[in-house]
Amino acid sequence: MKLQQQDPSWVPVFDNLREAIISHRLLPGTRLAEDELCNIYGLGRTVIRAALSALTHEGLLTHIPNRGVHVAKPTKTEARDVFEARSLVEPYIVKLASGLAQKNDIAELRTHLAAEHRAINTGNDSEAIALSARFHINIARIANHSILTGFVEELISRSSLIVSLYWRRHDTMCERHAHDALVSAIESGDGQLAHDLMKSHLVDLLSGLDLIERPDQMIQPLSETLGV
Repeated sequence: MKLQQQDPSWVPVFDNLREAIISHRLLPGTRLAEDELCNIYGLGRTVIRAALSALTHEGLLTHIPNRGVHVAKPTKTEARDVFEARSLVEPYIVKLASGLAQKNDIAELRTHLAAEHRAINTGNDSEAIALSARFHINIARIANHSILTGFVEELISRSSLIVSLYWRRHDTMCERHAHDALVSAIESGDGQLAHDLMKSHLVDLLSGLDLIERPDQMIQPLSETLGV
């Protein structure tokens, strides 16, 4: 969840870096040097530090003494903890959403699914992963529970790092049918079915991860990765 800051100029930097992490363009272990980010965004250190602080607060970045700020690298224990937390929170949230969703909410979810399927069909993995993450957040927002939505946003962000490290199946974050079934259950107002489908979906996501430590992946220069 975002920290409150007096100067809102840090927010676009936060959003851009967060999206790059969630879509796996910024890989776990990537160093985010303040000087380089200042040059990329054309902004001063105060703004960059505020954005990095907010991302650290959300668990996406970590500060390594004498080595600076890096994209976080969740351990396999943290990976299990994150998905256990999701399996406790998200089934309840989707049950709430099933009782509150309006026609426009369903239409927006189906539009989102169409974009998700296009990304999958065209092999745009980064876009598919980002859209899959947003799908879960959109359901939380329909549930209209601000505290739980904040939890989901943080858990989804951490999940994206976990998938980046431990992904073994192409469909781990973008399984074609699970999201469609969830929308249909929400639309029908069947909260228990939606609850059970979400629980099963999250178990399936966890089963698609190979929770062994990985060697560092090839990291591209920030100026190429961020593309701003």
